[in-house]
Amino acid sequence: MLELAGLAGALRGRLEAKHEARERALRESRHAIRCSANAIRATHRDDREEALALLSEADAALRAARAACAGHPEVEFAGFIFDAQKEYAEARTTFAIVTGQPLPAPEDLDMRDAAWLNGLAETVGELRRHLLDVLRSGRLERGEDLLEAMDDIYALLVTIDFPEGVTGGLRRSTDVARAIIERTRGDLTNALVQAQLRDALDAHRTDLLGDP
Repeated sequence: MLELAGLAGALRGRLEAKHEARERALRESRHAIRCSANAIRATHRDDREEALALLSEADAALRAARAACAGHPEVEFAGFIFDAQKEYAEARTTFAIVTGQPLPAPEDLDMRDAAWLNGLAETVGELRRHLLDVLRSGRLERGEDLLEAMDDIYALLVTIDFPEGVTGGLRRSTDVARAIIERTRGDLTNALVQAQLRDALDAHRTDLLGDP
């Protein structure tokens, strides 16, 4: 008869520890994602205090998630922490660009380069949203600044020429960013042309009627 009782007990203990680590890390990762999404919304509302509080909460949740995985690297690299880091990077870079602050580097956020790059790529979509809000308020110069920032991001992304296994699927994110930028360029161009036409018509009316 094989004496499996002792082995089974040790195996069960290790698997239970791994399961608990996974459950805690998954819970903290989901919390980080929620906080990051809410921070982006607060950024678009120009509620900087709320955005910073949520970003701090997301950072704490990510640190707790990684701490839960100590001794369980297969749990840490299962994918869900990477997704949470990506969302956090997107929130932090969106906040930085919208508020005119320097971009945080991957090491500033204590995350893997691939997560940071994918988060940066997804920032392009949030910048488009902010740019459209800016256009509605008539701030065309600010719109041009935002489009330039989007172009700068894309210029960086296309230089990252490594296998998808290294970059975490960055090529697809880069392609999506390019499509978003082109649509945004068209929207901004139309807005600029309309503004120029409106100014020309106003000037012509003034010449004809002498209106102030």
